[in-house]
Amino acid sequence: MLEQSLKDQIISLFQGLKSNFTFQVAVNPSHPNREELINLLQEVASCSSKVNCSVEEGDSLSFKILKNDEPLAFEFKAVPNGHEFTSLLLAVLNADGIGKNLPDETVAGKIKALKGVEVKSYISLTCTNCPDVVQAINVMSILNPNVQHLIVDGSINQEEVENLNIQAVPAVYANGKLLHVGRSSLGELLAKLEEMVGSEPEAVHTVNKEYDVIVAGGGPAGISSAIYSARKGFSVAIIAEKVGGQLTETLGIENMISVSQTTGSHLTANLKHHLGDYQVDIYENRKIEQVDMHEGVKEVQTSLGETLKAPALIIATGASWRRLNVPGENNYIGSGVAFCTHCDGPFYKGKRVVVVGGGNSGLEAAIDLSAIAGDVTVLEFMNELKGDQILQNKLRTLPNVKIITSAETLSVEGDGTKVTGLVYRDRVSGKTELLKTDGVFVQIGLTANSQMFRNLVSVNLTGEILIDAHCRTGKAGIYAAGDVSTVPYKQIVIAMGEGAKAALSAFEDRIKGALN
Repeated sequence: MLEQSLKDQIISLFQGLKSNFTFQVAVNPSHPNREELINLLQEVASCSSKVNCSVEEGDSLSFKILKNDEPLAFEFKAVPNGHEFTSLLLAVLNADGIGKNLPDETVAGKIKALKGVEVKSYISLTCTNCPDVVQAINVMSILNPNVQHLIVDGSINQEEVENLNIQAVPAVYANGKLLHVGRSSLGELLAKLEEMVGSEPEAVHTVNKEYDVIVAGGGPAGISSAIYSARKGFSVAIIAEKVGGQLTETLGIENMISVSQTTGSHLTANLKHHLGDYQVDIYENRKIEQVDMHEGVKEVQTSLGETLKAPALIIATGASWRRLNVPGENNYIGSGVAFCTHCDGPFYKGKRVVVVGGGNSGLEAAIDLSAIAGDVTVLEFMNELKGDQILQNKLRTLPNVKIITSAETLSVEGDGTKVTGLVYRDRVSGKTELLKTDGVFVQIGLTANSQMFRNLVSVNLTGEILIDAHCRTGKAGIYAAGDVSTVPYKQIVIAMGEGAKAALSAFEDRIKGALN
């Protein structure tokens, strides 16, 4: 039974529906999940006179959504509760043309040009990464019915999953071939489908727009920059692969001042909502292909062929945690593979964790985790730890910390929903070992996402953009904020402050005529 407070929210969401929708269920009378599915869909349907539910006998368990008696191009072989309940509601809203997750006109044109393809997404209702994938491909199916989408819950379709030897979710297949595993976004999935199945010729829409400020990056620093710039009366554009950036990969946040506890997804939603209060053009699901400067004008070209120009450019593209690049790592990001002890450490209270990396960041992470986790194992590739001696001394006083050197990480193991172990090779003996663990913290450094800007600005040895105390780079009218810059301490709250500072510096420079 849905709680009344949740039903009230659904009533509010569905009150603006223009079309009529039907949940068309086909289920075997003896299927163990039959009543669960029917009860769920009937309760959701009861929240709007525009939605109803019909049931007929089927071979297994599935349902389609009909819009004005015409079936949409996706189907659920699942009971969409848990994390997928939002996917069910968004499927209805998106089909009615509602929802902030709908892409802009340019991206929608790319989707409509895709050639026909049958996509299957294998999911788990406990997976936090699966809804983003399901919702993105459902949007493609709504905009382009030639993209047929089948959502399969592995727990009630185990034989199918076993036949494909699926070890992690979400696992996306296109025309029977594996397309993608793990967390993804609409832009990434669209690019992969374009590469696999191709696109029909589409009308070319040349976009060449001018702004006062272009913000590169949609994380906390970028959104802060955009809001502060808009409040100063600037016309602003944000270019981002994904609004929220690395923040969306963070499960729990307990150090955001004034908010005692939140999640990356909730904070991202709040940032988007706040951004929506201002006239900011958002170019999402794009990569920056090229950046140039001509007579003080900064010119940015996107992966979708747009050209944006402005006298001020704020670079807030963040940094990416360096990855191990071993099997299983990407599959379990947010489900046992973590990068930030400040954010995710408290979720491992009393559990077993492995820290990969014996430099300062790894040793500091292990020290932090030793006060939370039941036991901590540090793996270092070299034959000795690389961190400062004072940190090594501290680490060796901790009774629940074990140090293993000369260890080459080979894979991250899991049960499909969470991490269960890590496999490493002893580089001296050559022996392979399995460490049972609940979490793997990767601490082998950060890489600043500055590659596209290095022809214009100076960077340090790790690729961070050199800035002064006001976020100014060495080029007039170009600023950098947050993790992509040399600012110390890569934290959300600091990135937000740096984004505001960069915007205020751009405003000050405009007043002084110092943007070019």
